[in-house]
Amino acid sequence: MTATQFFQQLVTGLLQTGPLEFIAVFAGIGSVWFSRKENILVYPVGLINTIIYIYISIKGNLLGEASVNFYYTVMSIYGWLLWAKKDNTQLKPSLAITYSNKKEWMQQLAFFAVFYLVIYFSLTGLKKSFAPEAIPWADAFASATAYTGMWLMARKKVESWIWWIATNVASIPLYFIKGYVFTSVQFLVLLVLAVAGLIAWQKKANK
Repeated sequence: MTATQFFQQLVTGLLQTGPLEFIAVFAGIGSVWFSRKENILVYPVGLINTIIYIYISIKGNLLGEASVNFYYTVMSIYGWLLWAKKDNTQLKPSLAITYSNKKEWMQQLAFFAVFYLVIYFSLTGLKKSFAPEAIPWADAFASATAYTGMWLMARKKVESWIWWIATNVASIPLYFIKGYVFTSVQFLVLLVLAVAGLIAWQKKANK
């Protein structure tokens, strides 16, 4: 694909973007912005994004991503409850931003591996008879890294941003190929925000 063809596809895709996708994209960017600031609004704003993308992903045969957004919805409620807890003695959030230790890193890698394999083989089977346009290895990678990142985000682990960076890198071409150009642009913006979030949370954890 030449640069001209890429630009034409980008413009065409943006013009064909529906209102639901626009709302979901801006909600997603807003959610990550609040997350970087360690603001609890990350969860209610994020729920708008995830609920819309469940619908969009199913429509585009991105079944792994649909499962991710369902998982996001559940984990957003879980994270909202965790972040809302207060330390009664100091009247501040009881959950602090921390680094993962060696044991937690091993748990993260195992968590990722299990979900990757489950999603990959599930999509491979569905591709034959139900979702011929599915891309199992790419969808499974984007999904499994997102599952891991969301789990760690709820626990305020610095490493959650590393998993988000991996998710965004995989999702940019995945959604572009599927024709969701504006969503692909969203993941490019989220990639930049994820790098900024990693730096911000590292500073807070080091304190």
